[in-house]
Amino acid sequence: MTYWLQELQQKRWEYCNSLDMVKWDSRTSPTPGDFPKGLVARDNTDLIYSHPNASAEKARNVLAVETAPGELVGEQAASQPAPGHPNSINFSLKQWGTELKNSMSSFRSGRGHNDSRKSVFYTTEEWELIDPSPKDLEESMVQEERKKQTPEGSKGITGSGFPFDFGRIPYKGKRPLKDMIGSYKNRHSSGDPSAEGPSSGGSISKLSSEMQLQVQSQQEELERLKKDLSSQKELVRLLQQTVRSSQYDKYFTSSRLCDGVPKDTLELLHQKDDQILGLTSQLEKFNLEKENLQQEVRKLKSKVGEVNEQLGMLMETIQAKDEVIIKLSRQLSECEGNPSSPAALPGSPSTTLASRDQLELDRLNDNLQGYKTQNKFLNKEILELAALRRNAERREKDLMAKYSSLEAKLCQIESKYLILLQEMKTPVCSEEQGPTRDVIAQLLEDALQVESPEQPEQAFIKPHLVSEYDIYGFRTVPEDDEEEKLVAKVRALDLKTLYLTENQEVSTGVKWENYFASTVNREMMCSPELKNLIRAGIPHEHRSKVWKWCVDLHTRKFKDSTEPGYFQTLLQKALEKQNPASKQIELDLLRTLPNNKHYSCPTSEGIQKLRNVLLAFSWRNPDIGYCQGLNRLVAVALLYLEQEDAFWCLVTIVEVFMPRDYYTKTLLGSQVDQRVFRDLMSEKLPRLHTHFEQYKVDYTLITFNWFLVVFVDSVVSDILFKIWDSFLYEGPKVIFRFALALFKYKEEEILKIQDAMSIFKYLRYFTRTILDARKLISISFGDLNPFPLRQIRNRRTYHLEKVRLELTELEAIREDFLRERDTSPDKGELVSDEEEDT
Repeated sequence: MTYWLQELQQKRWEYCNSLDMVKWDSRTSPTPGDFPKGLVARDNTDLIYSHPNASAEKARNVLAVETAPGELVGEQAASQPAPGHPNSINFSLKQWGTELKNSMSSFRSGRGHNDSRKSVFYTTEEWELIDPSPKDLEESMVQEERKKQTPEGSKGITGSGFPFDFGRIPYKGKRPLKDMIGSYKNRHSSGDPSAEGPSSGGSISKLSSEMQLQVQSQQEELERLKKDLSSQKELVRLLQQTVRSSQYDKYFTSSRLCDGVPKDTLELLHQKDDQILGLTSQLEKFNLEKENLQQEVRKLKSKVGEVNEQLGMLMETIQAKDEVIIKLSRQLSECEGNPSSPAALPGSPSTTLASRDQLELDRLNDNLQGYKTQNKFLNKEILELAALRRNAERREKDLMAKYSSLEAKLCQIESKYLILLQEMKTPVCSEEQGPTRDVIAQLLEDALQVESPEQPEQAFIKPHLVSEYDIYGFRTVPEDDEEEKLVAKVRALDLKTLYLTENQEVSTGVKWENYFASTVNREMMCSPELKNLIRAGIPHEHRSKVWKWCVDLHTRKFKDSTEPGYFQTLLQKALEKQNPASKQIELDLLRTLPNNKHYSCPTSEGIQKLRNVLLAFSWRNPDIGYCQGLNRLVAVALLYLEQEDAFWCLVTIVEVFMPRDYYTKTLLGSQVDQRVFRDLMSEKLPRLHTHFEQYKVDYTLITFNWFLVVFVDSVVSDILFKIWDSFLYEGPKVIFRFALALFKYKEEEILKIQDAMSIFKYLRYFTRTILDARKLISISFGDLNPFPLRQIRNRRTYHLEKVRLELTELEAIREDFLRERDTSPDKGELVSDEEEDT
C-alpha cells in the first residue's frame, strides 16, 4: 500500500510540475517523446520550463520511503497464498528460510522490478556464475582490508542476521562474491548460528558445485597456457641455435674474404645476413610474446587462488549450515524423545508465556516500523502540498499580472479609438493636420508589431502578440507592403481566434492519443477510423509519424525492388555528374518558398536538403527530370520528413498519385484534370459555373496551379497541411474535393460580383481569406458527397483522348506554318541601322 501511495504521490508531483511549464503558443508544444521530424522539429524552442525547487526535491528524496517494491505487488502478490500466523517455535526457521529465497531471487534476472536489483554474477535463470572483473576484485580486497581494520565489537550490529539479506535492504550496486562472503563471516562470528535455516543448504551446495566447475575450467585453461609456453620456449631455443650457427658461418666466411671470394659466395653471405636479421627480429617478437604469456599465467594463478579462497569460504559456509542443521535436528529429537520434560511441554506455562511475549514483541516491532514509514510518508506529503500550494500561488500571481497587462492595453486602445472617433466626428475644414493623423499612425504602428524573442523571462506576463513566423516557419506578416502587412495581421489574429476557440474542444487530440495507444502492439493499418481521424486533421506532434507511414504505404512496391541506400546512390551520382536539370533546379531553389524561414536564404538548412532531393529525383526519373512545381512539393514535405522520406514522398505524388504526363513538358495530365474539374463544377456547383460562363471567366487559369502544387501558396498554412494530411492518405481525389469546397465556401460572395475583371481579381486572392479549416473540411467530405473515384477516372480517360487529338492538330498546324515560312520567297533578312542608312 505504501508503494502504491508513493507512486500516486509521484505522479501528482510530476503533473503539477508540468502545469508550471510556460508556453508561448500551445500549438508549438507537442507532447514529449513524440516530436516531429523534418525542419519544423528544430523550431520547438518555445517551451519555457520553470526551475524546480532544489530544496523541495532534496527533501523529497531524503523522505522517500521506498524506491521500489521490496516484495511482490499487484497481480503477482494476489496470486501468492495467504501468509499464515507465525508461532514462536518455527518463527526463526521460516523467517530466515523466506529471507534466503527472497535474497537469492533478487540475484536472478527478471524477478525484480528494477534493473538495479540485478546481481553482478547471475545473468540467466540457471544462475550461471561468471568471474568478476579484476577491478571488482581489487575493490573487494580493499573493502576486506577495511573490514579487518574495524573493531571486532562493531561487527554484526546493523542489518539482519542473514548474510545475504537483500530482500529488505535495497540493493544499491554491484557487490563481488568475495565481499558478500566476507560480510557473512563478519556477521556469522557474532550472530546466533541457530538462526540459520536448513532451507539454505540446497542453494549453497548448488553454488559450490558450480564454483568447483569454474575452478576446474580455469585449471584446464592454465594447463593449456603452460603447454603453449613450453612450445614457445622450444621454438626460441631452436631459433637461438640457428642464430649461433649463422654467426659462425659469417665468421668463417669473413676470414676467407681476404683471399678473394667468388661472387656466388658473396650473394650467399648476403642472404645469410638477411636471414640472421629476420631471425633476430622473430626472436625479439617471441620474447615479447613469452613475457605476455608469463603475465597472463601470473594473472590466471592469482585468479585461481582467489577462486580457491572463495571456494574455501563457501565450504566453510556450508559446514556452518550443516552444523546448524545437526544441532537443530538434535534439539528436535530430544524434544520428541522426552515428552514428559516440563521445559518441552508445549502447553506449559513457561512456553505459553514465552510464546505470548514473542508474539507481542513481534507485533510491537511491526507497529513501530509501520508508524515510522507512515510518519515519513506524511512528512513528505506535507512538504509536497506546501510546494504545490506555493506553485499554485505563483501561477495565480502571474495570471493576475497578465490579466492586468491585458486590461491596461485594452484601456489604452479604447482611449486611442475614442480620440480617433472624436476627431473623425468633427470635420476638419482647414488644411492643418490635426491629432488624427498622429493617432492613426500610432495605432497602425502598435497593430503591426510582432512578437519579439527578446526577454523570454517576461513571456508569461506579456500579452501574446502575433508571432513573426508560424509553427511551420511561414512569415505571418510581410515586410514591405504596409497595406498588405495590415491585412496579414488581421488574418493572423482571426486565425488565432479560431484556434483558441477550437482549442477548447480537445476531442480530436484525445481520439488520436487513444488511436496510438491501441496501435502500441501492432502496426498502423488502413481503416475507416484512421481515415476519419486524418480527414479531421493530424495534430502537429504526430504529423511526421503519420506522413512517413502514408509514404511507406504507397511506395512499398518501389522500395522492395530497390537496393538499400538507393537514395544515397542517386544523390552521389547527381553530385559527381552534372544533370541537364541541375541548372534549372539551382535557379528555382530560392524562389521555392521565399516566405518560409527554412528556405529564405542560401544558407538556410532547407535549401541544401531541397537541392539533394530534387537532384536525386532527376536521376531517378529522367523522363521528367525537373518541372517547376516539384520544388514546392518537396519543400512542404521536408517540413515534416527527412531527406530520404521526402524523396519517396515526391515519388508517391509524381509516380503513384498523378497521371503519367502530369509533370512532363506538355503538362498533358494537368490540362486533362482542368477539364475534369470544369465538368465537376457544372455538376456540383451549377449556379457558380453558369455565373462564370455568363461573364466568360476562365477560372481554370487560377485552379491550374492548385492542382500542380497541391495548393501550396494558395491557402493559409493551417488549411494547407490539413489538405496534405488527407492527400497523402487518400490520393488525388482530395484535390478535386477541396478545390470545389473552396468555391462553395465563397459561392455567395462570388455571385454578388457582376463584373468579369472584378471576378477574376477576386479569384486570385479569395482563398487566402478562408480561415475556418473545420468548415472547409465539412464541405469537402460532407456537402460534396457522393464523390466516386471511378467517375474521375472515366472523365480523365474521355478528356485525355480529346486533348491528345487537339495537341496533334496544333502540332500539324505548327509544322505547316514553319514549312510555309521557310519556303516563302518574300522572306526578308534583318538588316542593321547602319546598313539602312547606307
